[in-house]
Amino acid sequence: MATGSSRGGIETMTITVDAVSKDFDGHSALKGLSLDIPDGTFVALLGPSGSGKTTLLRIIAGLAYADSGHILFDGDDVTAVPVQQRNIGFVFQNYALFRHMSVAENIAFGLDVMKRRQRPSKADRTARVEELLDLVRLDGLGARYPTQLSGGQRQRVALARALARKPRFLLLDEPFGALDAKVRNELRGALRTIHDQLGLTSIFVTHDREEAFGLADRIAILNNGRIEQYGAPDDISAAPASDFVREFLQ
Repeated sequence: MATGSSRGGIETMTITVDAVSKDFDGHSALKGLSLDIPDGTFVALLGPSGSGKTTLLRIIAGLAYADSGHILFDGDDVTAVPVQQRNIGFVFQNYALFRHMSVAENIAFGLDVMKRRQRPSKADRTARVEELLDLVRLDGLGARYPTQLSGGQRQRVALARALARKPRFLLLDEPFGALDAKVRNELRGALRTIHDQLGLTSIFVTHDREEAFGLADRIAILNNGRIEQYGAPDDISAAPASDFVREFLQ
């Protein structure tokens, strides 16, 4: 498989979604959807519930498979490649932290389950965890447990864990949906800073218009399994491509 460009030691990737369709029990969740995500871009998948946002994200990640169409990373077809071989970082809305593990152990989990020949040394593991704690502004909290943290802090731990193995790109499924407005605003800024600092290719699912337009370089507005419009936030605001987009942005 070809590799993407490298920034700060992290491989970044161009992602191509080519005519992807997906049905669930006779319902078409995605209908021949195509999308190009350039290397290093922060893309928001925006749309109402049931529009196909999370299904698309999970297919890109390898957590679900398309019924037809292809997913390509830097031109290589990874449609049938298992999730564990795609080297992605995934952040869930509900954090998905291990309650019985400390913050440091949660962050290091992905490193600890690597094949022995690929697994970093104990010293390198510790250094990586400390580096990530500093990156997400949780210095000194490595010994705490998830139940001892606020919701915003737990989401920062989830983000650090997703970055531990230096993924080629970062996928986030409504990661701030369970947080209050003040914490959401704080974490939006932190996420954008981390994206810019690491030069990642990032895809962010949200139904929040303010969130999408405040964070993303490009926005894909989904409706009923299709993309209604894809472009820069200012371009979409200035020239909505359909009645649906116009009404959705009001």
